[in-house]
Amino acid sequence: MRDIYLDFNASTPVAPEVAEILRHALETGHGNPSSGHWAGVPARQMVEDARTRVAGLLGCAPQEIVFTSGGSEANNHALKGVFFASGKERPHFVTSSAEHPAIVAPLRFLEGLGARVTWLPVDGTGLVDPDDLRRAITDDTVLVTIMHANNETGTIQPIAECAAIAREHGVRFHTDAAQSVGKIATRADDLGVDLLTMAGHKFHAPKGVGALFIRDGLRPEPFIHGAGHESGRRAGTESAMLTAALGVAASLSADLGPMEQVKALRDRFWTALQDAFGDGVVLNGHPERRLPNTLNVAFVGRVGAEILAAMPEVAASTGSACHSGCVELSPVLEAMSVAPPVGIGAIRFSLGRKTTVDEVDHVVARLRRVLS
Repeated sequence: MRDIYLDFNASTPVAPEVAEILRHALETGHGNPSSGHWAGVPARQMVEDARTRVAGLLGCAPQEIVFTSGGSEANNHALKGVFFASGKERPHFVTSSAEHPAIVAPLRFLEGLGARVTWLPVDGTGLVDPDDLRRAITDDTVLVTIMHANNETGTIQPIAECAAIAREHGVRFHTDAAQSVGKIATRADDLGVDLLTMAGHKFHAPKGVGALFIRDGLRPEPFIHGAGHESGRRAGTESAMLTAALGVAASLSADLGPMEQVKALRDRFWTALQDAFGDGVVLNGHPERRLPNTLNVAFVGRVGAEILAAMPEVAASTGSACHSGCVELSPVLEAMSVAPPVGIGAIRFSLGRKTTVDEVDHVVARLRRVLS
């Protein structure tokens, strides 16, 4: 049986060009980037070249990029950094009810330290209502954080509209763009955001590296304290190897042209599933405002994990968790008010730039056999 990878929202393979720079950095970038001698200077050049490349992808200045260990650290830096720098006794945050755990968990932690959090509802497609945001902002609001695109359903939030509302009230705006980088446009000024999270392994860089865009003039408290690396914003010796890899991946991801073909293949996939299963398959997420590579579908009355277990050659993700024989609905689908008999049958298929028609057709054929 052929192995088929349809879990690109979970992680992506390292691109050949990225692997090449990794090998080069292993051989030549061993010096400390903070050292001024012959071994440190090339490492520093790699780091700064990567910073320029990432800034080019986001349309910002290089000095507005802070390298991190990944998306989770970047989110923690943004949320906790704003909290500790706010100077308010009970700083207020606004977010959506369909966020990634890397947003939910830090906010729950901050609630324990006295923060107040408003969790905006989402509709049946996973969208927030900007009017709900407008009503939620108070004089104590220090940050709005709403993800750019949902990792499970691919639903794309109206970030520019929401950020404009926050700006009207003098409130900073953060977006977790880990899922959207390399799939749709993520230029910081177009989105109107003050902070933006990116995770390298979501766009063909290795795991363990990411970045946080911090708009000039904003000084959140550092998440990691120590020496003055990253202009005093993130302590820890930079990895020339990982940052160089992130920079090359960012340059490759700037070309969104291939995503048109990915979207066409995703739509072909969805049409084939409808033809095969009719009303027995349901789309989760917004029918139009979603990532071009993401197809979250529910097989009504079935269990997604059991379906995938019967197709071990297909790598994809489920929308439910199974513990001791009990199936729990995904918090994202629950926030969307998806009925349990539908939600427990959810599977997220996320395509990549190299996914083929043959692979999609094979999965549809396998689903026919498994569900017959």
